[in-house]
Amino acid sequence: MKHNILDIKGLKVGQAQNTEAKTGVTVVIAEKGAVCGVDVRGAAPGTRETDLLNPINAMERVQAVVLSGGSAFGLEAASGVMDYLEEKGIGFDVGVTKVPIVPSAVLFDLGYGDAFVRPDKAMGRAACEAASDEILMEGDYGAGCGATVGKLNGMEHCCNSGIGSWAETTENGITVAALIAVNVVLGDVVGKIGKIIAGNQNPDGTFVNTEEGVIKAASSLSFGGRNTTIGIIATNVKLTKAQATKVAGMAHDGLARCIRPIHTTLDGDTLFCMSTEELELPTAPVDVVGILAAKVTEQAVLRAIKTANPQI
Repeated sequence: MKHNILDIKGLKVGQAQNTEAKTGVTVVIAEKGAVCGVDVRGAAPGTRETDLLNPINAMERVQAVVLSGGSAFGLEAASGVMDYLEEKGIGFDVGVTKVPIVPSAVLFDLGYGDAFVRPDKAMGRAACEAASDEILMEGDYGAGCGATVGKLNGMEHCCNSGIGSWAETTENGITVAALIAVNVVLGDVVGKIGKIIAGNQNPDGTFVNTEEGVIKAASSLSFGGRNTTIGIIATNVKLTKAQATKVAGMAHDGLARCIRPIHTTLDGDTLFCMSTEELELPTAPVDVVGILAAKVTEQAVLRAIKTANPQI
């Protein structure tokens, strides 16, 4: 067991990044397709193809999900993923070609490195070419390359962040995993017993309590569009699109446990849920999968922080 999203058979993860410009792309590929749902909780999301994942709409399966930096500009990376998959003959068969279904979500990292270098089609393709079902790098990789935490008092007081993953398997073979890119402007990441482990720093290195700071600042805040934690939940349990959507919603509880505040008007928080349908049970244990989804999401956030900041 790898204890990350690669414990889900049938998935590959590829990442590409520009370490100088501080931005990157992470792609999770399901070559045989995966049922997919999404839950968008932030009020300032940057997404692509999420309407298609509504349970009332026709398309049941996706071939990849993309997480990207670059704000709305970074949505272009998904086009590179589509090109790569089409060349491999992977996608929805429309007769003349196969159209890859590739939902995407982006985070805002333009204020950290070079604001004019963004994930593009070439970087999306590079992430696909690096895809592996054996190795997953966490921390300053892929969509986590330009991720930071705690920008309420300016970039000079923020903490480094990144991308993290965790997975758990039950005795009867249910596996649920999360892959989360953590990028927080109005929020602290909280570890054991409510201790802040990443957030807005004082000059002496201690942390400001952001929730209290937001309340005190009242109407003077102006950080719209600069926050977002995005991620992918994956499970081997066979789910319908509606059930996957419910699991994605329950997974947001994991964000709420360790990021305070979360889901504000400044956030673009978006979680996808992919089901590879490997394990078919008489009745889909949606609540069990959802509870585990919240648990692994919380742990993936903490791993993103701790991997990007080994001193914690």
